[in-house]
Amino acid sequence: MTILTPPATGTESRRHKPARPSPLVIAAFVVAAVILLLVLVGPWITPYDPKAQDLLASAATPGNGHLLGTDTLGRDILSLVIAGARIAVVGPALVALGTVALGATLGVVAGYRGGAVDATVNRFADLMYALPGLLVIIVLVGVAGGGYWFAVLVLTVLSLPAEIRLCRSATQVQARLPYVEAVRTLGLPSHRIMLRHITPNIMPTIIATFLLDFVGALIGLSGLSYLGLGAPPGTPDWGSLLQDGQSLLSVNPWLSLAPGLLIILTATSVTLIGDWMYDRFAERGGHR
Repeated sequence: MTILTPPATGTESRRHKPARPSPLVIAAFVVAAVILLLVLVGPWITPYDPKAQDLLASAATPGNGHLLGTDTLGRDILSLVIAGARIAVVGPALVALGTVALGATLGVVAGYRGGAVDATVNRFADLMYALPGLLVIIVLVGVAGGGYWFAVLVLTVLSLPAEIRLCRSATQVQARLPYVEAVRTLGLPSHRIMLRHITPNIMPTIIATFLLDFVGALIGLSGLSYLGLGAPPGTPDWGSLLQDGQSLLSVNPWLSLAPGLLIILTATSVTLIGDWMYDRFAERGGHR
């Protein structure tokens, strides 16, 4: 006997159809790809040596071979901005990676284990939340005499609470679902359940928080460099270039405008990509 299956409705077809990125999201991917290219090959594609000084061409406006002009030391602004992409992006990426690696691990363990483990991790998160993050970073980095990588470490620790809370909540939801009870019944050890079954199903949350952590770290580290507490003096960095350009705003504003626009474009693009990826992964659903 042949069983006739009703044709899929329009709603069902749309539900299973892969979500296509909007033009805005495509533009965000293009911007992110360009920034990534600058990070990877920036030092080799700068029109001039970023450290080369020409005091005779100090604070020059765009022209004479300098597309964006020069700074007070006669350095080519475009070369400084391109070279500054590496340290401006690598630091936030390390903060986001460290936050996800530690925060997601603590959040999953706390959400699955519960009891004393959950209480201890929650107290740690509460303590971190109670601290005024920006003030703590400024004080610690200032007392330590500055240092970009020390700022990366401090920002990673202070970013953990949000990651812990989000992953803990997502894990608690998953831990109550039937598929987790089924694998428990099969006798699988807890670490395997957390790693092989729960973590893949909270991956949308992990990806979204990773990208948000990157954006927050990009702004935070750029702000520290702007205050003189981030990248070492003389090192091209978007935040420090913003500060250097203050004295040239009336002469050649590109020293501030170019890195400022790149910070905004990078943060906006990563946020849009994060939203799209979260929706894409969430639509797939399913339990592993």
